Amino acid sequence: MRRHAPGARCTVDLRYLADEVELEGRDQRAGRADTPGEPAASGGGHGLSGMRERAELLGGALLAGTRRRSVRRRARCRTG
Repeated sequence: MRRHAPGARCTVDLRYLADEVELEGRDQRAGRADTPGEPAASGGGHGLSGMRERAELLGGALLAGTRRRSVRRRARCRTG
């Protein structure tokens, strides 16, 4: 979020569930929100596809989406 939404208001939540851990990040961008799955304008990283791949390697999943100017990413992974 720091890289793709500098100066934006951001929230990060970490939740411990019965057999999973969930990490969710949201930001309110002043400009347009990048479309999930599309490379960000600044490039250079592995973006959402890399985040999704890492979550799947741990038996989890990544959800990402936009709504108006808000971007949300949520990763869940099993703990046991």
